Amino acid sequence: MLVEFRVENHRSLRDEQALSMEVARPHDSEARSASTPLLPVAALYGANASGKSNVLGALRFMRDAVIHSHRFWSPDGGVPRDPFAWGDKAREPSLYELTFALDGVRHEYGFVIDDERFLEEWHYVWPHGRKQVWFEREGDEFRFGEHLKGENRVAEKITRPNGLFLSAAVQNRHEQLEPVFRFLRRMRFHKVPGQRGPVHSDDLPRWLRGESAQLSLFDQDHDAERAAHLEAFRLLLRAADIGIIDIKIQAEDEGGASLRDRLRRSRNRVFLQHRGPVADAWLPLEEESAGTQQLFRLAPLVLDTLFRGGVLVMDELEASFHPLLALQIIRTFNDPGQNPHHAQLIFSTHDTNLLGTTLGAPSLSRDQIWLTEKDDEGATRLYPLTDFKPRKEENLERGYLQGRYGAIPFLGDLAKLGK
Repeated sequence: MLVEFRVENHRSLRDEQALSMEVARPHDSEARSASTPLLPVAALYGANASGKSNVLGALRFMRDAVIHSHRFWSPDGGVPRDPFAWGDKAREPSLYELTFALDGVRHEYGFVIDDERFLEEWHYVWPHGRKQVWFEREGDEFRFGEHLKGENRVAEKITRPNGLFLSAAVQNRHEQLEPVFRFLRRMRFHKVPGQRGPVHSDDLPRWLRGESAQLSLFDQDHDAERAAHLEAFRLLLRAADIGIIDIKIQAEDEGGASLRDRLRRSRNRVFLQHRGPVADAWLPLEEESAGTQQLFRLAPLVLDTLFRGGVLVMDELEASFHPLLALQIIRTFNDPGQNPHHAQLIFSTHDTNLLGTTLGAPSLSRDQIWLTEKDDEGATRLYPLTDFKPRKEENLERGYLQGRYGAIPFLGDLAKLGK
């Protein structure tokens, strides 16, 4: 599970900022220990262009650097970073650091970069509460701790200046570092897309597609794991209240001059069954509303994260789901019974309904709420709501909209626009 993410000099994040998933101690949000429990959900609120997306984007950059720097970055292409644009900060290094827990053991991994190369890289581990240095890198110099077993020097030799040692080592089967790489690779990111083509069966996970041409959400002829996945998807569709009662995948030949062309162009189409006043009707998914298509893109992403564990990062949650459905998803992540693999959801939003009691009991605890705002120089500050120590009975939605916690836009006198 993710414990904390630190970043400095990434887009509007000029100064070091930290997002923590640790549960705040009563009366002392700063108190932390190795046994501090972790939160399954974190929500980022703030005005437009205040830096919410940059926090999530920085986390994605770090993840992508680990996965892609060794294999896909050009050897002479430098480091594709995006530093703070104003003043001298653009020429200073950028820092990314992630603290996370694997099998109950705390890990800290991070790196420092400039436009040309990785300047530093490190990995520390705390088994049984005692710190171990797995490796440290400064420029081209590497130091390996006695607890990091494997072909460390071999991986060192193939690590480029603009590539990460972790990326190079895992690509060359460094078994001890593979779980670390796997944790980062399993982070899932979603940003609200623009216009996209229709959703087909290839866009859906294997457990939903199945092996047959006809897939019923209500059949019982599935293995136990797949049956549980399908049941969860069915419940999510019902929660969305879009009238879907079944789904099928149907092969379709798009035509072609030759058998090879027909096979290459053939595809599977997704059809949804709707309850009608006289008879039920099947409609292709590409003819459904944009909201329904968005649901079919995102629901498997949410469910796969819950099924497998890991971290799901979503930008603009309110643009992806109806408020009631978003509320249900947040409550599912917060419920240990429905989230046995300790999956985590981190999202940005403007939906203040999630802060109040309009939709029932508050879906977010106070330490799950983070705020962003920019100063006069365009630099983002990220801070937790718990800094304000709101009272237990305080209406968070009203307080946020009234500007009690900052992180809201200054709108000026909009009445003048009509004159």
